[in-house]
Amino acid sequence: MLHQTPQVVFKEAQSFIGYNTRTSFAQNKTFQLWNRFMPKRSSIKTALGIELYSIDLYPEGFYSEFNPTVEFTKWAAVKVSPTSQIPDGFELLEVAPGNFAVFTYRGKPSESRPFFEWVFQEWIPNSAYELDDRPHIAVMGERYYGEDPASEEEIWIPIKNGS
Repeated sequence: MLHQTPQVVFKEAQSFIGYNTRTSFAQNKTFQLWNRFMPKRSSIKTALGIELYSIDLYPEGFYSEFNPTVEFTKWAAVKVSPTSQIPDGFELLEVAPGNFAVFTYRGKPSESRPFFEWVFQEWIPNSAYELDDRPHIAVMGERYYGEDPASEEEIWIPIKNGS
């Protein structure tokens, strides 16, 4: 499963509405963020599709000098059109256009560490690309079942041509 060839796709600018929090891998606040978001997501009437988006905005150099205590911003969101009204209490996130390496992760999210280690330590260094300083996105669609071993999600890793 780890050794898959990702699809490299160009995504136009994208807009998301949701909640965000500061977190780290060491003090993971993902559960609390989604517990806050899910009961109120139906108030976002302009959502495009049924998918949920987990979006991570890492500081520059996050993966080249990985430290699990370094904080980053994590979003729980839905995709919307750029002109959507933002319901009270929510925030808008605009993601710049660019290329992504799109992988399919199958399995429990809590067991994804070997997958991400392979992406960042093997696939990217051995590809024609390098990590781009844009948001990392996980798309949870109709095949996402949470901690079920049959769960699937798309993982979009921002990339640019290597130097």
